[in-house]
Amino acid sequence: MRIVLLGPPGAGKGTQAFRLAQHFRCPHVSTGDIFRANVQQGTKLGQTAKQYMDRGDLVPDEVVIAMVTDRLGSPDCAGGFLLDGFPRTVAQAEALDRRLGATDTPLHSVVCFEAAEEELFRRLAGRAAELGRSDDSEETIRHRLEVYTTKTRPLVDYYMHRRLLSVVDAVGQVEEITARILDTLGAAVARRNGGSNGSSNGRFNGSGAVVSGARATVRVR
Repeated sequence: MRIVLLGPPGAGKGTQAFRLAQHFRCPHVSTGDIFRANVQQGTKLGQTAKQYMDRGDLVPDEVVIAMVTDRLGSPDCAGGFLLDGFPRTVAQAEALDRRLGATDTPLHSVVCFEAAEEELFRRLAGRAAELGRSDDSEETIRHRLEVYTTKTRPLVDYYMHRRLLSVVDAVGQVEEITARILDTLGAAVARRNGGSNGSSNGRFNGSGAVVSGARATVRVR
């Protein structure tokens, strides 16, 4: 499976990516993890990225695109991957499309996590208190959510128009959310493989995004 996970900060993408990577036996490629590793190691990329991350801003497209493209060229990504934190802008999504198109390995699905802003703030504030992360101060949390709305949210329209988008309610028990994701992935893959309206495994909204469905077994052709 080649999957992109979208959603605002605090939506639980990292938690679900770990579980999904185990389920599909493919690598979880997280730009946040790569950035933080570079920050800890004091690399040039890490120093540049930290300036943006500490303000809650997005790292420039050219830096992120180069980094992720290099990572996707690794042997462990040949059979599939879960992208968490990339793309975050339409320019990044277009670059990803070009990269995957060149190798005839298009995305199978894009899963968008949704939760109320109050819930997102509560989660991020709790994480800040627990980990003491400089990029999760109260002011920065507000700014990060604003950045998502203005710069990343347009990706929802981008992938919806390409009929790749699945929307998942990201509030609830971890296991329940995983089940919802597998539901929508099952329907999305069935639709991609020529099923009728995404097959009976899922229900689509008027714009083509999968919004719910019964548990499905995901098989990719």
